[in-house]
Amino acid sequence: MINFNYENDFNLDNEEAIAAWLSAVIVSEKKNEGEINYIFCDDDYLHKINIEYLNHDTLTDIISFDYTVGNELNGDIFVSVERVMDNANDFNVSFEEELKRVLVHGVLHYCGYKDKGEEDERLMRLKEDEKIAMFHVEQ
Repeated sequence: MINFNYENDFNLDNEEAIAAWLSAVIVSEKKNEGEINYIFCDDDYLHKINIEYLNHDTLTDIISFDYTVGNELNGDIFVSVERVMDNANDFNVSFEEELKRVLVHGVLHYCGYKDKGEEDERLMRLKEDEKIAMFHVEQ
């Protein structure tokens, strides 16, 4: 089950569509969906988590805590809405596009994809693009 939680004034307009898409991403990677919690917050909230749990004194757009067991994906994914907005501006993409990238990025980490080396980062970007292309909202 994919859950959305809010520690700020932000709210997703289309929770059901996004949850269905993320579920489809998980299936496309031949994984099972456990419990994945997205927590939307601001920079200060995520910065405190980054310092306390990861010992990083930097701003970031996403921190994921992976509780995956075997093939069942479980975890908590914290998303700074402020960082996503700034990154969307920096990369000259819409907020919605950058948000989808961040949301799927967390799930892809749970699927085993890394982004620390140049080759791993390239593969992660390819997978993000592939999974973003799977997102469709029925009109």
